[in-house]
Amino acid sequence: MNPVRPAQEAAPADAAPAAAVLAEIAEMIEAVLEDAGAGLDPDTVVGMDSRFADDLELESIDLVALAERLEERYGDRVNFAEFLADLDLDEIIALTVGRLVDHVAGRLAAATVEG
Repeated sequence: MNPVRPAQEAAPADAAPAAAVLAEIAEMIEAVLEDAGAGLDPDTVVGMDSRFADDLELESIDLVALAERLEERYGDRVNFAEFLADLDLDEIIALTVGRLVDHVAGRLAAATVEG
């Protein structure tokens, strides 16, 4: 298994939760690809601008597996299927890790405030 190396990006101090979410999602992506027998290219860096389809080569079945991992990690606070349902086909095709990270971080922050 190749170590996941999330891209190091300059971020404000309040972005620390997003950086942690990025690291967790990068690990999930690598695990999904490993389970599928593909794995990430050793030179691939999972960053906020990484596109699921074009850069990481995730297929629809991989997104289902990622949704399961997100649910295992975050429970019902983060509903990936609902998130995808709000996107049109072009948005899904162009989906970036950063957009998912923003969604997860936002839902986790909302759950903390509510709960």
